[in-house]
Amino acid sequence: MFDPTTAVYLAMAVIFLVIAGWKALAFLREPSLPLALITAAFFVGGVVYAMASPAGYRILGAEFGEPRIATLPVYAGILLCYADTHILTLLWTPARDTPRSIVRRTVALWTAAYGLAITAMTAAFLHADLDGPADPLRFNTQQADEPCVLVFLMILLAVLTCGTLNTWQRSRRTAGTDPRVRHALRWFGGSMLVTFGYVLCSAPAILLAALGHQELQTLGVVGSYFGILGCLGTCYGMSGAAVTAWLRERRDSAALQPLWKLVVGDIDQGLMYSPTSAKPHVWGILRIVLTRRIIEILDGIRTVQPWASAEVVQAVHDLTDRTLPEDELEAIVTAAALRDAAARYQASAEAAQPAGEQARAAQTAQAAGVLPGSGTAAQDERARLVRVARALPHPLVVAALELTAIRRSAAASDFSHEESASGHR
Repeated sequence: MFDPTTAVYLAMAVIFLVIAGWKALAFLREPSLPLALITAAFFVGGVVYAMASPAGYRILGAEFGEPRIATLPVYAGILLCYADTHILTLLWTPARDTPRSIVRRTVALWTAAYGLAITAMTAAFLHADLDGPADPLRFNTQQADEPCVLVFLMILLAVLTCGTLNTWQRSRRTAGTDPRVRHALRWFGGSMLVTFGYVLCSAPAILLAALGHQELQTLGVVGSYFGILGCLGTCYGMSGAAVTAWLRERRDSAALQPLWKLVVGDIDQGLMYSPTSAKPHVWGILRIVLTRRIIEILDGIRTVQPWASAEVVQAVHDLTDRTLPEDELEAIVTAAALRDAAARYQASAEAAQPAGEQARAAQTAQAAGVLPGSGTAAQDERARLVRVARALPHPLVVAALELTAIRRSAAASDFSHEESASGHR
């Protein structure tokens, strides 16, 4: 029989485990404590959701001969996940000028508190006399009349209260932090308040059930959904900035493809790092692919630069009304100059131009300083090249190339007439 709760929990498990694998790959590339904690949190969270689903709960119970045994690792795993988020927040939000020794001591104290809480919960659970139906969503209220279970649940709720509220309070310290960390902290803070809704729903339901009343049992079930929403928020906080950056890399990689083809694919395939460079990459580790693509494009620009002409630059300036933003105008000028230079390079290669004429063309281009952007900082090259790539089909680029062709044709005609006239003399 289809169980929607099982479907929701297993979907959450898949999301967590996929992100855990992704973060593990990032950790292997750049090992760091925050990445290790994030990877561990997602892995534990995925396992917890798989065990907490009604199907997983029953399977684990049948395997160990105790229908409710999954409750212990599930609740311990919940605390481990929130401990992970809490510790990350402590590492990212020290007060101004706080010595690192104080930060380490604070982290150590909270880590010890979580460890002691899980140890005490384990001891209480193992000494509990459990009976009745094994329902993972109603365990809190069905078993609350057992003293050891009540102790087990009170420890859980107390630690969750302290951990979530302290994380929320600390997450508001975002001044001076990295933008990606600020993003994570904002979501951590909101997620912790949502998760505290689990405590607010569960505490009265458990206390009333301990007194023999089950009227608030449904409220306790509703509390579990606050936990799911809080986990989703934390999940986005830990991975949202990385997902956004990956999407930007995917977008920029696709945007650079026409420029790559112009100055690399159509010019010299020896500039490619590998045959896969010719394919647009939209999946996988895009940062490496994108960095390689930028390097190849810059090499290609250097190859065609000797054929860049100041005539095209002048044509762009003659056609523009000077109201364009500086970055956009520079991109249009560069795009027009590169399209013209690539065409002249290809024509020269087909005509097997002598090396001496190539050298003179190079000297002329270098003296003119045609291509803008030579002083661009390394961290700004990606944005500049994306602007240039997007400007390649710009109407002003097309018009400038047409105007340059007309002027060159006119100049060639004038030169031909002068040569003819001098020949007659």
